[in-house]
Amino acid sequence: MIVKEEHYFPFANSTRRLHIYLPDDYYTSSERYPVMYYFDGHNLFFNEDATYGTCWKLKEFHDSWHKKMIVVGIECAHEGEQRIVEYCPYYFPRKYKKGFWGMGRETLNWIVSDIKPYIDYTYRTHPHREATGIAGSSMGGLMALCAIGEYNHVFSKAACLSSAIGFCVYQIRKQMKYVDSNTRIYMSYGEYEQRKRTRTNHGILESAFKEKGCQVWTYFQNQGEHNEASWAKQVEQYMKFLWEE
Repeated sequence: MIVKEEHYFPFANSTRRLHIYLPDDYYTSSERYPVMYYFDGHNLFFNEDATYGTCWKLKEFHDSWHKKMIVVGIECAHEGEQRIVEYCPYYFPRKYKKGFWGMGRETLNWIVSDIKPYIDYTYRTHPHREATGIAGSSMGGLMALCAIGEYNHVFSKAACLSSAIGFCVYQIRKQMKYVDSNTRIYMSYGEYEQRKRTRTNHGILESAFKEKGCQVWTYFQNQGEHNEASWAKQVEQYMKFLWEE
């Protein structure tokens, strides 16, 4: 089942919707569950909620997957460039306009200090880091990478699909000093979104993670594009990599 809740986001003085997946037997059992947090939560479960009409089909996957868990999708702002502002933890340069400092670090702090404690208090979770993962695509993938570096004591797993790292790969790399070896990271990029330095940038981060002893999978998606349809095709493989021993 999917539960939708509004939560106050103080840095924008507005609310953000949570899209929470609970196993179908949640209310008839006493079981506790691991939790996976996602950016762009509106794109996860239903086509009618997704920005471009195509979702990741996470509900269908989790309804049939053997490992039961709670999924928390965190919706972003949809006005103008506000999503980029909320999902950029660094300075965001622009070629023909003035760049700006994003508030991605504030967003991450809100997730760690407000949303996660709420989820752990309200629902039957396993709150420890080994049972907590985070995921996102594009700017959300960048945020997941930043989270696994800066809040590695909270998140032990990250799925980072088509991450927007071209302008900040070295800033991300510096954060790897906080990463524990008991960490799994899935990164990916698609054939039709590949730019000149995409492979190089992912290689830089993969090397940094491996230097810390982490388990890393960098996946090149043949005919992959920068869209939900391509990311939906990767759900089963990144979930198995992150959660199955």
